[in-house]
Amino acid sequence: MPFALPHTTVAAVSRREDGVLRLHSSDVEGGVVELSLDTLAPESDRRWTAYPAGVVWALVEAGHTVTGADVHMSSTVPTGAGLSSSAALEVVVALALNDLFALDLKGWQLARLCQRAENVYVGAPTGIMDQTASACCEAGHALFLDTRDLSQKQIPFDLAAEGMQLLVVDTQVKHSHSEGEYGKRRAGCEKGAELLGVDALRDVAYDELDAALTRLGDEEEVRRLVRHIVTENHRVEKVVALLESGETRAIGPVLNEGHVSLRDDFRISCPELDLVVDTALASGAIGARMTGGGFGGSAIVLVDATDADTVTKAVEEAFAAAAFTAPRVFVAVPSAGARRIS
Repeated sequence: MPFALPHTTVAAVSRREDGVLRLHSSDVEGGVVELSLDTLAPESDRRWTAYPAGVVWALVEAGHTVTGADVHMSSTVPTGAGLSSSAALEVVVALALNDLFALDLKGWQLARLCQRAENVYVGAPTGIMDQTASACCEAGHALFLDTRDLSQKQIPFDLAAEGMQLLVVDTQVKHSHSEGEYGKRRAGCEKGAELLGVDALRDVAYDELDAALTRLGDEEEVRRLVRHIVTENHRVEKVVALLESGETRAIGPVLNEGHVSLRDDFRISCPELDLVVDTALASGAIGARMTGGGFGGSAIVLVDATDADTVTKAVEEAFAAAAFTAPRVFVAVPSAGARRIS
């Protein structure tokens, strides 16, 4: 259940007919990178260019006509913060090429192609949530997404109207999905589904969780992963129900429960993330949890708007006392996803 941030990755593109892809970013040193469409191959590139090049590869592999392009990019999305900077990069390139070559693909179709680019071309076994959020979110809403059939529902999420804010606390601890830990968790979840005889863990009903855990016997690591996934899906459903009934404040305890599960069962938190959550709650926050892929990145903190400065100061002081790098804190505003701006 993501929502898009107001931060942007912008791409300026022009069409080529010579099978050449030229990539440039104002945020990366090294100048223009020139690639041939004929030589694009999975896991052949370990630079930032793998993400946009992977999108081109995925489009061509799917049978869409792309004859080359010049692409210049600039981004304000924090990298390594668990805020989907790679998905933003993929989606903006996909959207630009969709326009440039009149491919007439919908947002969910672009998201699926971007996921394939990241899974196969980049080699990171990520899900499709980040790409769908970048492609499909609407301002003032969170996106209730079923990742099996990609059905979507926009859920009103206007915190400002209710006197609340959602802070993002970037711990400045960098993480990388492609370094293996995400893949280990995914493999463990797939093993759990296989042992339980279901296609995916979302097929395990919440009220049948205890019985499912018993069936897993002494597979303790798998048991933890299964427990997290099943309870997390239940938490998403609870938050949707609360938001739709206008009980926004009541999602705070659900956020807290999610962090405990991510920390203790999924085991992807870190000391900096735990410090954010613990300090924020002790300082009057309504709820808090880590977000993103874990092992660093960011936490989200739901606060009354009048408490935002107090909570922010407490977190900054706690990081200083622990000799951690100072965090970056900003207000998250549910914003529109990818779109053409000229």
